[in-house]
Amino acid sequence: MDRRFLTVLAVSLLFALIVSTIFYRMTTGGSAQAPKSEPTNLKDVVMAAKPLPVGVTIKPGDVKIGKVSAEMFPKGSFGKIEEVIDRPVISNILMDEPILEGRLAARGSGLGLSPIIPVGMRGVTVRVNDVAGVAGFVLPGLRVDVLVTGRPTNSEGTVTNTCLQNMLVLSAGQTIQPDARGGAINTPTVTLLATPEQAEILTLAGTQGSVQLVLRNGSDNTIEKTSGSTVGQLFGVKAKPVSVAPRPRPKPVEVAPAPPPPPPPPPEVIVIRGNQKSVERVGSGASN
Repeated sequence: MDRRFLTVLAVSLLFALIVSTIFYRMTTGGSAQAPKSEPTNLKDVVMAAKPLPVGVTIKPGDVKIGKVSAEMFPKGSFGKIEEVIDRPVISNILMDEPILEGRLAARGSGLGLSPIIPVGMRGVTVRVNDVAGVAGFVLPGLRVDVLVTGRPTNSEGTVTNTCLQNMLVLSAGQTIQPDARGGAINTPTVTLLATPEQAEILTLAGTQGSVQLVLRNGSDNTIEKTSGSTVGQLFGVKAKPVSVAPRPRPKPVEVAPAPPPPPPPPPEVIVIRGNQKSVERVGSGASN
């Protein structure tokens, strides 16, 4: 083999090796990243170890400790598991979400619906059927109006009136969470959040007539003024005018005329003659 050819081949291979080495260093050196420095100022934060629905009382296996930088530490969160144990959940908490004070009720506030009811409010249960319960679509978290139908005292017919508006649904039966797919929940009872005065109205409505729930948009907080509807209005019957009998006039009372005043007495004059003294009248009544 020609020595000149071997020399050219060796030089070419050497040149190719040098070029490939330089190219490799350029590509690998540009993409190399400096090692990330781990943050040193970390704090413990209590997080949910699994999804926690409303009404659940937190147990040790429901939570875990995570690490977060002091700058990113959520306001209102906890640093120790003991601070959240045996506290009821009043708002859904997702997995790996920090536990916040506003999501929990006070320890010992009760189970089920009790922790969800704010202080000063009441939970009132209303019996419903497929119609009154809007075919099972009165779900927890929705808002409804309450209509009552009955026959008031001294009324000629049945009346339907909107007695309460914008009431929050706490539960449908024993379910305090809406169906994940938005399906209906068929139940004979619905529990509403009410003030003590509204609780009295709901109880009275359930005993004096039939109750109907009406769904409304959750963002609609308008309170409408309604006058109620009667059977006559439903069928277009005008109300009969009420005839009022004229009140009899009182008879005049006859008053006897007053007697005329007596005539004034005639004037009198005292006359003295010597040692005698007499009284004489002057005028028509005078005596001689």
